[in-house]
Amino acid sequence: MKVLVVGGTGLIGGEIALYLQENGHAVTLMSRKPTTVPGLADMPFLQGDYINDDFSDGRLNGFDWLVFSAAADIRNIPQDSSVSPQDFYTKVNDEAVPRFFVAARDAGFSRAVMVGTFYPQVAPQQIGVCPYVTSRDNTDVAVRALSNEQFSICSLNAPFVLGNIPSMDVPYISALEQYARGNIPGLPVFAPKGGTNHISAHSLAQAALNALNHGESGKAYLLGDENYSWKEYLELWFEAVGNPLELEVREDDHPMFPNVIMFAGAGATVSYEPAAEDMAVLGYDRHQIKALIKNIVTP
Repeated sequence: MKVLVVGGTGLIGGEIALYLQENGHAVTLMSRKPTTVPGLADMPFLQGDYINDDFSDGRLNGFDWLVFSAAADIRNIPQDSSVSPQDFYTKVNDEAVPRFFVAARDAGFSRAVMVGTFYPQVAPQQIGVCPYVTSRDNTDVAVRALSNEQFSICSLNAPFVLGNIPSMDVPYISALEQYARGNIPGLPVFAPKGGTNHISAHSLAQAALNALNHGESGKAYLLGDENYSWKEYLELWFEAVGNPLELEVREDDHPMFPNVIMFAGAGATVSYEPAAEDMAVLGYDRHQIKALIKNIVTP
């Protein structure tokens, strides 16, 4: 199939693009700027800004499948306080993402997967309270509502995602490694309260291909793999770099996992198992996190 991966120059979209290509599909990446990462840089590239561009110019014509992995989160909010988080998310998620899916539908795509977040499903009490969770829920509902007999859409709502594409620098992953190695002077070493579910980007890529092939139109799939407390998760990093520590758990704001990104609530524990009926459709590998961390930190 001819597949367009929006956000394909990022970690999650990139892992999906590489996996689709490995499985025989003709993959084109779409983002605002091309990438120089080996493997991804060799793929066809379509310049596009899903927020601001008018896609009625025909550039979306000729594709069969769509993977959308580009909605905005807290990292994308302008730092100059020129716009409120709620207004920012409304523009770039609630409005822009469904508008792009309409353009894809009109261009003749037959199947689509949107990579979303697990918060609306695991922390529904935050809908209407947290601007980010509210926005992602609005976006998910609006996009799936566009499904019809000619255009099948499902969403893959993922927990914390960890991945590794050689030569791709992912700042938060690099920072975690340096934190565990003790290479960031002045940062306190401890673990925050609570914990969450984690999944590898490779597992997410497997789920994306299986969802494109067999996913139920209009469904929001809750993905998940391994449940760790933050203490357990951080200790995996310290162990992997050869600096094993028993971390103290504190209620303080953590330098790597600050309360501002704890959208289920500071100190919350989000723990669950993916539904068996969903796993039967999505069929991704599990128990990848510990080995993946070791792979990331190994020179």
